[in-house]
Amino acid sequence: MTDTAPLRLFNSLTRQIEPFAPITPGQVRVYSCGPTVYNYAHLGNLRAYVFTDTLRRTLLWKGYDVTHIINITDVGHLTSDADAGDDKMEAAARAQAKSIWDIAAHYTQAFKQNIADLNIMEPSEWTVATDYVPRMIAFAEKIADKHCYELESGLYFDSSSVPDYGALAGGRDDAANARIDPVAGKRNPSDFAIWRKSPPGEQRQMEWDSPWGKGAPGWHLECSVMSAERLGQPFDIHTGGIDHREIHHPNEIAQNQAFSCTNHTGANWWMHNNFLVDRSGKMSKSKGGFTTLFSLIDRGVHPLAYRLLCLSAHYRSELEFSSENLGAALTRLKRMVLAVESLKTHAENEAAIDMPQIFLGNNPRALRSKLTANLHPKLQPLLEQFDAALSDDLMVPRALPLLEEALAMKKVPADDKLHLAAAMDMALGLNILTLARPDLRIKPKDARITEAEIEAELDRRQTARAEKDFATSDAIRDALAAKGVEVMDGDPLRWEWTILLD
Repeated sequence: MTDTAPLRLFNSLTRQIEPFAPITPGQVRVYSCGPTVYNYAHLGNLRAYVFTDTLRRTLLWKGYDVTHIINITDVGHLTSDADAGDDKMEAAARAQAKSIWDIAAHYTQAFKQNIADLNIMEPSEWTVATDYVPRMIAFAEKIADKHCYELESGLYFDSSSVPDYGALAGGRDDAANARIDPVAGKRNPSDFAIWRKSPPGEQRQMEWDSPWGKGAPGWHLECSVMSAERLGQPFDIHTGGIDHREIHHPNEIAQNQAFSCTNHTGANWWMHNNFLVDRSGKMSKSKGGFTTLFSLIDRGVHPLAYRLLCLSAHYRSELEFSSENLGAALTRLKRMVLAVESLKTHAENEAAIDMPQIFLGNNPRALRSKLTANLHPKLQPLLEQFDAALSDDLMVPRALPLLEEALAMKKVPADDKLHLAAAMDMALGLNILTLARPDLRIKPKDARITEAEIEAELDRRQTARAEKDFATSDAIRDALAAKGVEVMDGDPLRWEWTILLD
């Protein structure tokens, strides 16, 4: 394959899949709404970043240079996504009796650890909201006269002052408007805060002087300012969860239009991933008891199993989270790793088993071309089908089986299959050429036995089997099973932890 198929992406603005073309040829600028760092990210939050990473890897696979920004919201986001309630950061600081700055630092580091564990490429730059407050005030000053009005509680944006407000959400109905904070004096139900004044007699941990009084910026203002400052306007792609499509992103768009004095939304493409759902509905921190990536690891699940679970569904489809689905993803990942390990033992060229799993240098397209040059004829169609799947609005569920088919292909040199697997994994990010099967054997946090004790018991069991003492052999196996250890006779790995998620 000397070139790749044209990339087509779904645009939430038009509700259509459209041919993608960047504003500047060869360069793509992407902004992704980042976390509000008042708590750990739940698995539904993290699905958004697996999606964005897949988008970025696909753009790199296609040969584009990508500038990617993810923001850290450490001020301004309220306890309800509906633009209502207390500031999430202030509320978390009060609840934990800590400095809001310590809260932000702790959960920012936790989020970045999640990103690393999921093999998500770090953005070109992390932007932190509190670093941009002076520029947010300047932005608000520019639009205030024509598009805003002041109330006792702050400066509000008049949503009727821009054309087609809410078009991204497909319009607003009474139910949608009911989600917005009903502040006395608002001209329209959909109007939103640009600047929130600190209540009289109350001192917030994070507050700044402004023309409208001491206070803090509104959440929506932050993303408009940081995206424009780092990427310019317009830029190419803005990503986020589908929950942002109804309120947060339409408000960003309204601000962008007001600031630029045009009808342009700020980004040419707005892309949204769908929800991760459990059997009781959408995952939400507000429900309590949400599941984090840390909790999966504590239960013995490798984080890349969750990445693979996300890749198994199209980003615009809902994805059901269950112990069965996650267990199936872990098993699928193990089979891929086993297949690669087997190929490595048959590779003739040692360099073939040392393929990079990250994009090196500034020319990932050259790396892909190098990996796929002179492929065996039986593998070439798989490569072309894989690229076609990526090109069709990131249809990764259709691409994954092609990797598995390539690994299992008969009468094809192992070197060629490893090269193709490495090239495909540039887009998938599963690290299957660097993972070893023991890496997937993560000790559960509450395990009641050490690995050394397991090995000793298995040695004792092997002696019992050699002496045909099957009663003792079975008893040892059952005792290990009771402690969460699955014995695997005839397997060089010998044992692994039993994954219990419920």
